[in-house]
Amino acid sequence: MARSTPSSVDEYIASQPEVSRNTLEQVREVIRRSMPDAEETISYGMPAYKLHGRTILFFAGWKEHFSLYPGNNRLVAAFAGELKNYKVSKGTIQVPLGEPVPVRLIERIAKFRAEEAAAEAQSKAVRVRKPGRVSQAR
Repeated sequence: MARSTPSSVDEYIASQPEVSRNTLEQVREVIRRSMPDAEETISYGMPAYKLHGRTILFFAGWKEHFSLYPGNNRLVAAFAGELKNYKVSKGTIQVPLGEPVPVRLIERIAKFRAEEAAAEAQSKAVRVRKPGRVSQAR
């Protein structure tokens, strides 16, 4: 029988093994507190957070770790020193389930992504029509 895609983050966390639920709730709380204006949703079958119309951060539980998916190499480079103790590949950060949730790191990652999304939204909102003239996009 195929596993169905959860329709909410509550449902997603409830579907995870009991040993990881508390950790995933902590990760969720840190992200929600760090990005209070983000829309919480399910995308690609996992919890996702949207700002300015774009999904900017995901997390997921696995058998032996949880992963954050901030989705860009700029962030990974900016946090390289803090990420050296974690497995990192292609914008995915893996944290072993047996370790404490790195609350401060997740807060900083969430805020970094929120700032990037705001800057991207701002740059799209301001369009140059003619040299020397700037107008607001509608």
